[in-house]
Amino acid sequence: MTSDHLTRRGLLQGSAAAAAAFPAVGQAQAAPGRQPQSSKGEPMVAVELTVNGREAHLQLDPRTTLLDALREHLHLTGTKKGCDHGQCGACTVIVEGRRINSCLTLAVMHEGETVTTTEGLGSPEKLHPMQRAFITHDGYQCGYCTPGQICSAVAMLEEMEAGIPSHATANLEKVAFSDAELRERMSGNICRCAAYPNIIAAIRDAAGEDNA
Repeated sequence: MTSDHLTRRGLLQGSAAAAAAFPAVGQAQAAPGRQPQSSKGEPMVAVELTVNGREAHLQLDPRTTLLDALREHLHLTGTKKGCDHGQCGACTVIVEGRRINSCLTLAVMHEGETVTTTEGLGSPEKLHPMQRAFITHDGYQCGYCTPGQICSAVAMLEEMEAGIPSHATANLEKVAFSDAELRERMSGNICRCAAYPNIIAAIRDAAGEDNA
């Protein structure tokens, strides 16, 4: 046997070293483009939102609701998860000027859009007029529904200002400010503590209609 005879062991060792130094072409090409995956193996998608005036760049499971994106990924926990079925209104936020139940919509559906939560309306140092009115008129008890109530009320007044009618609107050519209008328009926001009279008073105050 000569010294340069190739043994089986030497062949295997050499092959292993070569494989470590030069990965397969397919692997080298696939690695850079590999998509991140969710815990369930689903490919993640990039979602860009403007939330409370700031740009948010997220990698999300495409099934992530807007509510979960706000709470779990952006840590904006002012928006509450109540029924998670669109029946209580606790998760109401304002998207592109319209109030929506964030538990009923996917974050990917709002790519590039503007979202406002209760944190974006005001701060403890500079409250939004609606937030201040809820405090003044004690428009809450446990407070769980309050962020959704306030976001809904802010957008609702803009709807009335724009002349958008409701089922309670008697004259479709002019929306009149009344308790019946407010109750109808806020009916999607449930207060289990039943602070409804105080909520109506707060909305009236914020709208400058408290003595109407």
